[in-house]
Amino acid sequence: MPRGRGGSSDDVGRGGLSRPGPDGLPHPGTPHDVGRASGREQVAEIQRARILAAMVDVVAERGAANVTVARVVARSGVSRRTFYELFSDREDCFLAAFDDVVERIAAVVVPAYERPGKWSERIRAALTALLEVLDDDPGMGRLVIVETLGAGPRALERRRRVLARIIAIVDEGRREARTGDGPPPLTAEGVVGAVFSVIHARLLEGDRRALLKLAGPLMSTIVLPYLGAAAARRELTLPGTGARPVPKASDKSRRNGPDPLRELPMRLTYRTVRVLMAVAANPGSSNRAVADGAGIKDQGQISKLLARLQGLGLIENSRDGQANGLANVWTLTERGREVYGAITEQSTRS
Repeated sequence: MPRGRGGSSDDVGRGGLSRPGPDGLPHPGTPHDVGRASGREQVAEIQRARILAAMVDVVAERGAANVTVARVVARSGVSRRTFYELFSDREDCFLAAFDDVVERIAAVVVPAYERPGKWSERIRAALTALLEVLDDDPGMGRLVIVETLGAGPRALERRRRVLARIIAIVDEGRREARTGDGPPPLTAEGVVGAVFSVIHARLLEGDRRALLKLAGPLMSTIVLPYLGAAAARRELTLPGTGARPVPKASDKSRRNGPDPLRELPMRLTYRTVRVLMAVAANPGSSNRAVADGAGIKDQGQISKLLARLQGLGLIENSRDGQANGLANVWTLTERGREVYGAITEQSTRS
């Protein structure tokens, strides 16, 4: 959440619903106050999401050692001041990006593993899902698998905890071992290390769609010490070796096209988003109606904000009020609807 380091009233992440009363608690606030606070929080989450996405991109391009706040800010399109309202420094942002990427990957991989079936079947489903995600967005793989190795002790500790969970899952294969108690627990650590070493190398090579082709060989490596050579050979008939079809990338692992927020030649502020939301909520609104919906009293300010959004092609005026003396009628353009949809999606996802 924002750290609240001050700034103008148009900044994202400042304050709460209202100033505290004598008892130190905030006043109840009116519905209008609640709307303003909600708008600030929504824009803060959007800006945070843009910064994290920029961190992933810059790390993939330059490596963690060469990431600077200036480069992340330039890529995200937010101000430097906003960056420091949300993150204490570059490392804090990197760690937040790591956590965010792990969460996004887990949202696809964990459900695949939790499907009913034998251990090997669930491992295969999870591995395939992981390789699909990393093929579709190698930048995420670069950050969590490659660049954490040189991002400092805090990043290494996060990486260690993630790997520990994966090792524990692979170690469940001892229950299906055909002889005795199976291999020693250390085997799982070696297997996971080998698999991630291969993925690490392929990510450095930068060959798109190369990881999913390794599903069969990697599964063979995983099951060999637990289920034996025959089971390992069967796994080699997975993608790219003929007998079994190459799994299609899941819808969850695909990107839905370009991010309209990232392409905007502007910095999102609390007021610009509130105005866009007000137009979306009440199509056909006049300047005054938009101002009321956005909680902006200054008519001069609302005129400037509407003109700015119109210049960006996000809203349009179906009536020229100045020419015929009638009130303006503001509605979202097609691009405006895309941006509004992206705002809503990112706010809900965050």
